[in-house]
Amino acid sequence: MLEALLYPKTVAVIGASRTPGKVGHAILSNLIKGGFRGTILPVNPTTHEMMGLPCYADPGAAGVEVDLSIIVVPPKAVLDAIRRSAAAGVKAVAVITAGFKEVGEDGARLEHEMAALCRDKGLRLLGPNCLGLINTENRMNASFAVQTPKPGRISVISQSGALCTAILDWSMGRGVGLAKLISIGNKADLSEIDLLAALAEDEQTRVIACYLESITAGDEFIRVAESVASVKPVVILKAGTTAAGGKAASSHTGSLAGADIAYGAAFRRAGVVRADDFESLFDYAMALAMQPLPKGDNVAVITNAGGPGIMAADAIETRGLKVQPLHHEISSSLKEKLPAAASVGNPIDVLGDADPDRYAIALDAALDDTSVDGIVVILTPQAMSKPAETARAVIQRIRGTKPVLAAFMGGADVLPARDEFVAANLPDYPAPERAVAALKAMCDYAAWRRRPPRVVTRFPVNRRRVERVLSRMARSGRFEVGEADAKEILRAYDFNVPPGQIARDAEEAVAVADRVGYPVAMKIVSPDIIHKSDFGGVRLGLSNAGQVLDAFDLMMVRIARRAPEAKLTGVYIERMCKPGREVILGMHRDPQFGPMLMFGLGGIFVEVMKDVSFHLAPITQEEAMEMLMGTRSYALLKGARGQGAVDLGGIAGALQRISQLATDFPRIVEMDINPFIVGEVGTQPVVADARLTLAEAS
Repeated sequence: MLEALLYPKTVAVIGASRTPGKVGHAILSNLIKGGFRGTILPVNPTTHEMMGLPCYADPGAAGVEVDLSIIVVPPKAVLDAIRRSAAAGVKAVAVITAGFKEVGEDGARLEHEMAALCRDKGLRLLGPNCLGLINTENRMNASFAVQTPKPGRISVISQSGALCTAILDWSMGRGVGLAKLISIGNKADLSEIDLLAALAEDEQTRVIACYLESITAGDEFIRVAESVASVKPVVILKAGTTAAGGKAASSHTGSLAGADIAYGAAFRRAGVVRADDFESLFDYAMALAMQPLPKGDNVAVITNAGGPGIMAADAIETRGLKVQPLHHEISSSLKEKLPAAASVGNPIDVLGDADPDRYAIALDAALDDTSVDGIVVILTPQAMSKPAETARAVIQRIRGTKPVLAAFMGGADVLPARDEFVAANLPDYPAPERAVAALKAMCDYAAWRRRPPRVVTRFPVNRRRVERVLSRMARSGRFEVGEADAKEILRAYDFNVPPGQIARDAEEAVAVADRVGYPVAMKIVSPDIIHKSDFGGVRLGLSNAGQVLDAFDLMMVRIARRAPEAKLTGVYIERMCKPGREVILGMHRDPQFGPMLMFGLGGIFVEVMKDVSFHLAPITQEEAMEMLMGTRSYALLKGARGQGAVDLGGIAGALQRISQLATDFPRIVEMDINPFIVGEVGTQPVVADARLTLAEAS
């Protein structure tokens, strides 16, 4: 559990200084003033005493076992400090010093050498270019931050030192304690993955909150984060999402699958609660650290004003939670105890003149109602309100069986109430929407914790057939897999593909059409033309040999005029599919997290509205269905406005097969099946068009 880093018995500060304003002075001062429960060794060869402590020229000179070295020396002196630490038996080092890979190639080489030296000596390295770390349990502030938080149950991992100081200021301002605060800097050795695993075992940590700018080992991150999230919540604010690929994506899937989409998919898979901004990072962390998880998504609202109650109800429904009326017995009992003008539905409006007892009655009712899973208590300060007394009444009624979140709105009048909530470890928010957002995060995390075990189906397929196609592509030096070869690959994975064949001249086109059966579709085959319809390279519904001959001749003339440099192989003749609902299935291989599957309706839904959903492969049947339900157009698939439902199971099965194909063959980096034509239940979906892209190196 990184004991030497997080719970050292002896800390050496290499580069300690008696000069205020220097980092070495701030760190040593913080350790001393914080009351570190261990031995502090200032290391500086220029003096024998510093801040009342013996000062040494070397970390090994004190003759005691040193667990952790905090290194605050110029970049070129860091390697020597690490060597001297290793000689003294140090097990971990935190390099505060900046001037490494963040400043250029020379700094990157020095950082690489530093990390290699730590590996060689068996030391774990935090940083470089970091703020340091804080552990409130053993009163260790080994950072150069100005403030030291009080003990709490939230631990923080941050890739930004500056954000660490903002987090500390937030913590002090809200009176919310922290368990650990760890600045990881350049991550030359220890990364968020190592620290997530360590904090999973930390008894003082109930929730892990992270600010991250990069995640490099995607597969390992998902594995570790999923393991950690299974025992305690992980909330991450991810910044700095940039383009995931080095080249422009040529498929629909690739063009829509940016890095931010990949991180979102990875977080969903791992059970990570994603925060959209700094505010929500701690809104969610506070709720998860201070309250029990909800058993469902039914929310009761208690308010002393109609408007804020409506705001809360809107926020609840907008976020996919439910505002259900209370049980009849509960509402009848409330009606007897509250004034006649009070509303006993949901929201429960206790009226503007509500005293603490009235809030207590409403809260008891909501807690007693078995249909209520979470409660939001709202107060707006009015002439008769008693915010602090009401807060105490709420706190006294809480039973620890359901999450209760407060939204006491206003400024100076409600500050005393917030002090009561902080002291009682109950989360409060300045607006109903923020309380509801935090409750939604709790519901989503709780649902993830309740999920059934993931079972990924493996279908019987013909892998050798795919290998032959990919080998043929490799020999020809081609990376764009056209329709004919793509469909051969999909047939090997048991997709329903209409009969078809490439024809190299008009007469062969007629022969193929006669064999597969009319009506047929004709599509240009060229390694230089990806989107065929843009160049007049698609003709549909050809019903006889004469139409096939005419279409072939006209297509060749048009293509020659519109794409004169394109190499033409011929045309692909295929029997026409029966009409149905057109959807698009795809895959894009993200460089961090691997294959991401995409689903959406075809046509305007993907082209204009970009109504698509993504999920990381491999997927289960349940996750495939979640992809369908994750689109706004899902209602059309189920059947809406007189239209019949389509075979949702057929789409889900196809997504699972794409998932298996992408997992089996890492060379495939992009895939589009567009359109994939789906009919009613009992019919077999059909691959109308498809294309794949291969990696340029094995």
